[in-house]
Amino acid sequence: MARSKEFEEAAVLEKAMKLFWEQGYEKTSLNDLVEHMGIHRRSLYDTFTDKHTLFLKALERFEDRIGSRLAAGVKQSGSAGEALRFVFGFIIHGEEDAPAGCMLVNSAAELALRDAEVDAKAREAFAGTERLLAEIVAWGQESGEFAKRYGASELAEYLHNALTGLRVMTRTTVAKEKLERTAALTMRILEP
Repeated sequence: MARSKEFEEAAVLEKAMKLFWEQGYEKTSLNDLVEHMGIHRRSLYDTFTDKHTLFLKALERFEDRIGSRLAAGVKQSGSAGEALRFVFGFIIHGEEDAPAGCMLVNSAAELALRDAEVDAKAREAFAGTERLLAEIVAWGQESGEFAKRYGASELAEYLHNALTGLRVMTRTTVAKEKLERTAALTMRILEP
């Protein structure tokens, strides 16, 4: 008779995600994972196959978590400008009880050139963020809140690049006020 799992898979995946987010893939050992997740090595292999598969599942969890929070915040916004300020604020200030920065950006920088699966996940997530930004820009252009000098897709690429830089900077000791000034200046390209 097979033993039942003595842990909640979603809960241990959340713990693994936060550890990978904080330390990166290479620095995180199997011993680190087993200890942090509070499970046995055999359970890790039985449930997630190997470290790489666990990492990919953690990336998916991160993407789902952040993507849904961004989409919800944008949906609650009363204007395109408010939505964009929400996105920049979320990127700069993050969430309570979460590592600084962006797990996808960190992982892309660490692994994308030598790991096709990580590269594909990062590109897919980045494309999703650009689509969200393009929707916000188009909303603002249609309402007259944003200029139409550039297309929504072009501006989304530009804004995503700025957000990526901010995500990297949030892992440093740079003051949040400086990042907020950078975000405000970045958004001025949209002014009519």
